[in-house]
Amino acid sequence: MASKRIRLAQRRKSAGFTQETLAEHLGVERSTVGRWESAETEPQAWLRPKLARAFKITSDELQAALDDVTIIQARPSERMNYALENPASADLMVVAYLHERLRQLDESYDQASSTSLLGPAGHVHGQVKFLRENAANPRVRRALYEVEADSATLMGQLVWDVSQRRDHHAPLTYFGEALDAAQHIRDPSIESYARLRMGFVALYGEKNPTKGVMLAQQAAQVAKVASPSLTGLSLLHVAEGHAMTGALKECEDALKKADAQFDRVGLDDVAAEYYTVNEFNRLTGSCYLFLNLPERAEPILRTTTRALAAKKKSQAIALGNLTLALIRQRKLDEAAATMHRTIDAVELTRGGGGLNLAFSAGRELRQWRNEPWAQDINDRLLALMAAM
Repeated sequence: MASKRIRLAQRRKSAGFTQETLAEHLGVERSTVGRWESAETEPQAWLRPKLARAFKITSDELQAALDDVTIIQARPSERMNYALENPASADLMVVAYLHERLRQLDESYDQASSTSLLGPAGHVHGQVKFLRENAANPRVRRALYEVEADSATLMGQLVWDVSQRRDHHAPLTYFGEALDAAQHIRDPSIESYARLRMGFVALYGEKNPTKGVMLAQQAAQVAKVASPSLTGLSLLHVAEGHAMTGALKECEDALKKADAQFDRVGLDDVAAEYYTVNEFNRLTGSCYLFLNLPERAEPILRTTTRALAAKKKSQAIALGNLTLALIRQRKLDEAAATMHRTIDAVELTRGGGGLNLAFSAGRELRQWRNEPWAQDINDRLLALMAAM
């Protein structure tokens, strides 16, 4: 699967540019223009006005061209087309096709903007539900429930991101669908992850740590029989919820329990990719930041930001937290440099978590708003807001 900004390439051609001549006009590498058009990256904020002038379009028209990402994928097989026309005929080959499409979208999550993934993911989710509701074979129906749980979870993530974590109802509706599907097939791993995602909304959206801790504890309890990785991940968020309320002992007790899960992870743990040392460190740094211990958070977050280079949305969150840790220690030169890195990462992926932390750091920098370096950061934040 690949992504293309077809409208952006059309704008370039209509303006009489090749990728090489546009790159020369803007003072960038030709490969940079290629990455814009393949939806791997986006033009940085200060380049966009110049790019719009080159194309002789408005900034809104440029943004529309950037937002219009087409997912290029293999054409559906004849079997898939037939199943959509005759849903009772769906078989395990059709399920495998849908599962692969969903896997490709999920793997794109940490690199692509959620806006670009939302349409294709919604299309897959609709097809899965339609076929599951009409499948005649019980084995096929069960397999479709599994895919539906995963697709509903991904949809919940995406709609929450696109709303910049302001809309809580829509993601909770999707996570509820995932929970229902998991309970229907009695899959504790999928049920645990759906409950944990609901906990994320409580912790980071509703700002309700008590509810978030309860949901994360439920997720850990459900996962205990099936996945040490999900148990550990859930306990990490129990710890963070306690940190939000200032409960140091409860937070560190949960961190110790989460750490102990690493020794229990086996080769067949389906959630092992979610529970890594980097994720443990990222959440531990966040915990100490919530506990107003920025000097303990800083070294952990420094290590984590380097290790998360391949996971841009997670890296943006870690960079945002590192910026806050530096600001609170009055390490202003380092904070400013890290803030620029945070904005760079958010511009690439537009992840809701990193975006919110960038603006939180911006608010904490207001007391230095008359300093030139702080004004530069504020200008970038305003440009970022205008581009969302």
